[in-house]
Amino acid sequence: MPRLSEVIAALDTLWPPERAEGWDAVGTVCGEPDQEITRVLFAVDPVREIVDEAVKLGANLLVTHHPLYLRGTTTVAADTFKGRVVHTLIKNDIALHVAHTNADRADPGVSDALAGALDLRVVRPLVPDPTDPEGHRGLGRVCELDHPLTVRELAARAAGRLPATAQGIRVAGDPEAVVRTVAVSGGSGDSLFDDVRAAGVDAFLTADLRHHPASEARAHSPLALLDAAHWATEWPWCELAAAQLDEISDRKGWGLRVHVSKTVTDPWTAHAASTETPNAMGAPN
Repeated sequence: MPRLSEVIAALDTLWPPERAEGWDAVGTVCGEPDQEITRVLFAVDPVREIVDEAVKLGANLLVTHHPLYLRGTTTVAADTFKGRVVHTLIKNDIALHVAHTNADRADPGVSDALAGALDLRVVRPLVPDPTDPEGHRGLGRVCELDHPLTVRELAARAAGRLPATAQGIRVAGDPEAVVRTVAVSGGSGDSLFDDVRAAGVDAFLTADLRHHPASEARAHSPLALLDAAHWATEWPWCELAAAQLDEISDRKGWGLRVHVSKTVTDPWTAHAASTETPNAMGAPN
């Protein structure tokens, strides 16, 4: 069986840590380099539910998209939420490795997996990586539909293809407008509006859209916005990443058992649809 250092070296070929954003915290959080690895679990979030799942599964390595400590810490005390995660991992000989914005920029990466889940054909990166002369890496993806859909139909496809969440898919724009080209970005995407407008697409599917950026984007153009849950737009990457490690394991004869967590770690748990207000003037006083 491979050692942790060998598996991490293979993962770093997929998502080189030097390609992460400067503010990011990627790489190995805990784990002995000489530890043998037999079973790997992929998930979006390094939260207690996922760590408990890794323990129950008998995994030696947990790979997550989101960092455990993004802004650093001064304690890993067991009576803190994140400290308890660290203690549980170490006590059960489970290594934790993070691939975040380096996985976003990869080819294939997080947005490729999102596009694949929606049966979209990737044309190019939305924000190309200037260090990639072939133009395949970068943030987000510009995609084409196999046939035109209305905004309503595209939203229904996203709702049916992405993991179910309390939020579902929020839409801004004319539901009957025709969509032929779509920009997608897994995770929070409202910092990319200038790039989306420059791409000239009909719609933008991402997550965590805030009121003012979304309002300004709609004022600039008829661009349709589809806002999904952050976790749901990034979960397809777990399946892609697991398949990539499976291929490496087969090629190297490692015999790893690779799993993808289906535990929903989206923080929102319920949704109540608004009802029409009887106040003819609009919003209630």
